[in-house]
Amino acid sequence: MLIKKEMTGQQAYQKLTDLCARSEHCQQEMIEKMRQWGVSKEEQAEVMDRLIAERYVDDERFARAFIYDKIRYNKWGRSKVEQALWMKRIDDSISKPLLDEVDDEEYLKILRPMLKQKRKSTKADSEYELTMKLIKYAMSRGFTMDIIKQCIEVEDEDEFLD
Repeated sequence: MLIKKEMTGQQAYQKLTDLCARSEHCQQEMIEKMRQWGVSKEEQAEVMDRLIAERYVDDERFARAFIYDKIRYNKWGRSKVEQALWMKRIDDSISKPLLDEVDDEEYLKILRPMLKQKRKSTKADSEYELTMKLIKYAMSRGFTMDIIKQCIEVEDEDEFLD
């Protein structure tokens, strides 16, 4: 059995600054790491205060990068991004305004091609069943119903034009 050696606050600070220098992280991730390393609550608070003061950790900056990445690269909708930020304990006062900055057009640019591709590979007995399957798929990706409706309506219009 391996015995984990507890880390001091200074050692944790050193490791976390290295980690933060490579990529964005939120306060919750840093606290969780220190908890796993066995850093005392008092030292955790001191290290977090120092990381925040020295701007290694900034939840707003993290949220902005997280939202950008998840929407553009992972092709997530607003609901899924919102839930992920909530799980990372990013305050609503930070996440809501940043999510509101993302224009509906951005979501539409992502969802339209996804639904077009999904439509080709989805089997259904009727147009209604196909539409329901596409809606369910888009919702599982975190898109809101108003965005989905706009895409589905465009898909239906495109079908008549073909």
